[in-house]
Amino acid sequence: QVHLVESGGGLVQPGDSLRLSCAASGFTFRYYVMGWFRQAPGKEREFVTAISMNGANTYYADSVKGRCTISRDNDKKEVYLLLSSLKSEDTAIYYCAGGPYSGSSYYDPTKYNYWGQGTQVTVSS
Repeated sequence: QVHLVESGGGLVQPGDSLRLSCAASGFTFRYYVMGWFRQAPGKEREFVTAISMNGANTYYADSVKGRCTISRDNDKKEVYLLLSSLKSEDTAIYYCAGGPYSGSSYYDPTKYNYWGQGTQVTVSS
């Protein structure tokens, strides 16, 4: 059975940094592209970042570029999201997702087979 379990969310202040983790099980992690998406209240789920199977290639949404780093540990079957200089507009539920290689469609949530339950990130003073 496939599981993706996110952790590390919470209430943070503007300007802070946050590291989210996602632990995977039930599928061959190293053969999957991993991504992070987020959904704010009243908005559609949006792409945040993705990482290739071997970690060599990373992709970022314009909204987080320069203050976001995605990484993965294939031995531990974990993927991480580090987001710094947090803003109120970063407030959302953050979801970890895994999918097969889909070329340039890493930003498309429909290309991902597996999803976690999400972890809430709230940026507020």
